[in-house]
Amino acid sequence: MKNRKHIVQSMIGVAVLLLAASCKKEDALQEKLTGDNVAVTATATGRQFTLVPDVNGRLLIDNTSKTYQPGDIINLKGNFKAVQVVNLSGSSSAPITIRNLTGTAVTIGNPAWNGGAYGVACVFWNCHYIRFGGQSGQSSIVISGSTQAAKASYYDLQLGNKTDNIEVSNLTIQNGGNGIVAKTDPVKGDATTAYPNTTMMNLKIHDLLIKGTTNEAMYIGHTATYWDLTSNVPYYGATSGMAGGHQYVQPIIWRNVKIYNNKVQNIGLDGIQTAAADQMEVYNNEVTNWGMQKNSSHNGGILIGGRTTNTNTHDNYVHDGWGEMLQFYGSGENGATHIMNNNLFRGNQLDGVSLRGTANAVVRFTNNTIAVTKGNSLRLNGSTGMKSAQIINANAFIRPLNAAATIYPKNYIYVEDGAAAVEGTGTLANKKYPTWLSSKADAVYYQPLAGSTMGTAGYRKK
Repeated sequence: MKNRKHIVQSMIGVAVLLLAASCKKEDALQEKLTGDNVAVTATATGRQFTLVPDVNGRLLIDNTSKTYQPGDIINLKGNFKAVQVVNLSGSSSAPITIRNLTGTAVTIGNPAWNGGAYGVACVFWNCHYIRFGGQSGQSSIVISGSTQAAKASYYDLQLGNKTDNIEVSNLTIQNGGNGIVAKTDPVKGDATTAYPNTTMMNLKIHDLLIKGTTNEAMYIGHTATYWDLTSNVPYYGATSGMAGGHQYVQPIIWRNVKIYNNKVQNIGLDGIQTAAADQMEVYNNEVTNWGMQKNSSHNGGILIGGRTTNTNTHDNYVHDGWGEMLQFYGSGENGATHIMNNNLFRGNQLDGVSLRGTANAVVRFTNNTIAVTKGNSLRLNGSTGMKSAQIINANAFIRPLNAAATIYPKNYIYVEDGAAAVEGTGTLANKKYPTWLSSKADAVYYQPLAGSTMGTAGYRKK
């Protein structure tokens, strides 16, 4: 699993907002802002407010005094170096909307940032029931991160300190370190920052364009299995290996997450990385040219990570990148289910898809196409406790090992370390082709052409 930086922040006085301090996960600094950072508020009409940058190009919305109420609309106007939203809450029936002012385009972020303060373009801190996005497409609001030497430490959009019930849509996010970071770090002495005391609910991320980030395009959910509050570091091992006298907790999980209709391109590490989430659906996303750093530990086009349960990954198109196109580390605890259906994975330099779950997770891997891989099409690994048989039905495996002269059956489905698979028969049989020509499929979406024996197996473009 991933072990990257995150931000710790506490609220002191009017506002204390975290900002990234280094490219190492868990490093952070705390920064105090004053009331002088509050933007000018135009006359409100019909509970709409228009906010502009202050003289330094920044905007702080601290709703401790309840200026903004459920159902209000906050319009942003202008070019902002940083936007910080704190203690803002709508309601389940009347969320607060933050958007660009009608007829205008908004930019957020500081491409010239090269370390120090204000290392986050846009942050939501302890916010609930929020809708954030552009009114008229992805160009309505553009978040632009650092392009300088320190860019890996820059967050473009952060959802922190138990922010939940939030929808993010119709944005462009570009450059910087991480595109979106949506997680909460455990804090010693604050039981509400640990699971199961708190669960973050209802996250929607859709219709975004994310491009050019140094690290992950999306970092959704906390990747640490446990958190050592005594040493303030993550812990990934067994409970038997925990240090005596140290206090450990598990980070908060998300519940009910939907990530869909996004385009992710030219990414340094993972494309869409998820962890610590229950009831998660990832669908209709296109991920291309990820893993540009060629880091073997951070190379998933889509990553269904540790502590994920009850996931559904479908109708995604992942293609033309360096790393593995889909990685699975999810859990089978409490009878959790995992579905991967009708995805197209095409063109990479490693194994195509790898499944390495925990707690006897079972994945129903059906009607997917994996084509043109340098390694095996599908790899199953039982080293972390995924010993139950995986259900592998009606997939198309095309041209593994760069169409090497000899392709063995194991190169289509490679099983190791106690993993197991059950393949379908009849109409559920997997179709395996050593070359693209032998599949008689088109060269883009790998749809079967006349004379193909693929039948109903594999991905179908909708």
